[in-house]
Amino acid sequence: MFTRIATAATLALSLGFAAPAAAGGSVTFNFAPRGDGARTLGALLSAYALTKDLENEAEVRQRGEDNTAGTRQRGRGNRALIEQDGAGHEGSISQTGNGNLYGLFQKGRGTTAHVKQRGDGRAGLTFQYGW
Repeated sequence: MFTRIATAATLALSLGFAAPAAAGGSVTFNFAPRGDGARTLGALLSAYALTKDLENEAEVRQRGEDNTAGTRQRGRGNRALIEQDGAGHEGSISQTGNGNLYGLFQKGRGTTAHVKQRGDGRAGLTFQYGW
């Protein structure tokens, strides 16, 4: 299953589903599979959280300056992870429902993402790089 997710992510990037790059801009990649893919991605996010010693249902990790982040959760068993590395990032994850997982990873500088996840048993990732 992981191979299928990795293949889909590679295909999406090669087909240009990421936002186009521009001078002084950013590139964003979103991935939110359904069904078996969501369960597999959820397991991978949970494993990642264990390797980083993340114990809370909502974690924010920031390295750099002038970053802002926030989470909002309604329901049970939701997990949100925001990692910001660099300067001037703005990010949030809002989850409504049960058993949802989402990871927001912002690198470089000056990226913005506000994720809304609704439903049950969903999983997703957003990777951003700004310059």
